[in-house]
Amino acid sequence: MSRIFEALRKASKDAPDFPLPAIIEEQYAAGQPPLEPASEPVAAAAEPPAAEGAPEPQHDLISRRVHSIRVPAGAPLFPFDTEHSRAGEQYRIVRTKIVQHPAQPRLMVVSSAGPGDGKTVSSVNIAAALALKDDANVLLIDADFRRSSVAKLLGLPLEPGLADVLAGGCTLEDAMVRIEQSPNLYVLPGGNVRSNPAEMLDSQQWRNLCAAFRRNFHYTVIDAPPVAGVADYDLIQVVCDGVIFVTRPDHTNRKLCFKALETVPSGKLIGVVVNCVEEWPLWKTNDYYYYAQRPVNGRHRA
Repeated sequence: MSRIFEALRKASKDAPDFPLPAIIEEQYAAGQPPLEPASEPVAAAAEPPAAEGAPEPQHDLISRRVHSIRVPAGAPLFPFDTEHSRAGEQYRIVRTKIVQHPAQPRLMVVSSAGPGDGKTVSSVNIAAALALKDDANVLLIDADFRRSSVAKLLGLPLEPGLADVLAGGCTLEDAMVRIEQSPNLYVLPGGNVRSNPAEMLDSQQWRNLCAAFRRNFHYTVIDAPPVAGVADYDLIQVVCDGVIFVTRPDHTNRKLCFKALETVPSGKLIGVVVNCVEEWPLWKTNDYYYYAQRPVNGRHRA
């Protein structure tokens, strides 16, 4: 067994002694009724302020669109109500790791070795957890142009979005959506892709947008294509402060996982989110396939 999966197995043995709800990315059937808005989340423990000297974002971007999210029933998104508080606590742990990180990352890319590892659900929930902080405005960006799914998962308009802004079809203010149930959270959908994604991202316009994200948001979470899958990921990663890598022990190809991790520049790996960690048999619940995301520290364990 490869070293990383030995580490992941060890991580699952170190998990807290309670079962956690499923955090699995999949295609949800259309026509299912939306979830009711989550109840008020339990206040998280106080976290340390940003490093001394870090610039305070000047939030002068005003979204012209406010939408209520409509999440399909059973979707493992926004698990911060009392019913899913245990899963929500795992995302608060991820949030704390980010907030306490020595590099104080603000522009983060979330990716994986391949499709189906859970990176999009991870992106949504990490951004949502960061947005629970009263003093933080957070932008979630769908930059996986070839498999855009953030807006669809949240029941938001698919366009305009990032592709339209890059093409000059609309302003950033017109493309962003502010989430009604979470006023600190903004979403920038993928939008209508009219040209090759790599050409749009290999542009001064993309770099200018990233500078605007830094000026206006405490945290920006970018859902990117899989590592090394297409040129898009590298063009996104190069302008970001760090990479959050998502892996799934029962799904991720070991060889691809190692290869992908080795391409992350030294010092840029914020951490690895271990997705779909098996429940301990000693928990003795009726549902064996009860999963959670588990953060672990280190380069090959995060």
